[in-house]
Amino acid sequence: MPELPEVETTRRGLLPLVGKVVQSVTIRYPTLRWPIPQHLNQTLANQRLHGLTRRAKYILCEFDTGVLLVHLGMSGRIQLLDCNYPPEKHDHFDIAFKPDIEFVEGQVLRLRDPRRFGAVLWIDNKENNHSLLNSLGPEPLEEGFNEKYLLAALSNKTLAIKNAIMDGHVVVGVGNIYASESLFRARIHPETSANKLTLKQCEKLVLEIKNTLQDALAAGGSSLRDFFGTDGSAGYFQQEYFVYGRTDEPCKICEKPIKNIRLGQRSTFYCEQCQKRKNL
Repeated sequence: MPELPEVETTRRGLLPLVGKVVQSVTIRYPTLRWPIPQHLNQTLANQRLHGLTRRAKYILCEFDTGVLLVHLGMSGRIQLLDCNYPPEKHDHFDIAFKPDIEFVEGQVLRLRDPRRFGAVLWIDNKENNHSLLNSLGPEPLEEGFNEKYLLAALSNKTLAIKNAIMDGHVVVGVGNIYASESLFRARIHPETSANKLTLKQCEKLVLEIKNTLQDALAAGGSSLRDFFGTDGSAGYFQQEYFVYGRTDEPCKICEKPIKNIRLGQRSTFYCEQCQKRKNL
């Protein structure tokens, strides 16, 4: 599943579209996680794209009269293509932008989603929020996500710390890959009870979540199965993994074999030497 670095990489790749005017919308398969609003072709026609922001794993496309909310789901990707580029299987949704001096032939934003767990939703300007965004936790790369906040957020949570930091109500955008990698860097066992972390451990974990995500962003994200950037280029952060997907391979620090357990029905990777069981 694309995580925060992949979604942010996608957002940055779409920035050339800011300021462009919509020519048309094509909906080939309307039933994703939620139905794509059928009015979008009429609603978006001739509207200008004013901005592209991100909240958690959602990309927010800001138009004249509202915001288009896009989520990549488990296997989705967005490409930025010439308007005459033919669609392929699983290409479910297009926004075509009018030609101009920069894009002589026009460009198309195209969503491909083989597993159809993605989403394309519309928020009218009259709505100040959306139910999918209202209860989200802080962004991990912003100042509000700090050790004091994390300690307080975990104080009544007895679940494993890995599951806690993957909870979007605690902090957004830390998916399975980056949770395992951040916990390794912080030298915290993934099964540690969340409410057992000390302020010092929270400080270290916050730092390593930020560092891990920043390193992944610098590498263009992780390309495992489905993710590629808007221009088709792969991310390379998987080459820097310490633990994720490295079951039985030697730890890059101590050379002990990497372990793989299931937590919250997700594969969880760690080094039992570097991440010793403390305060479980």
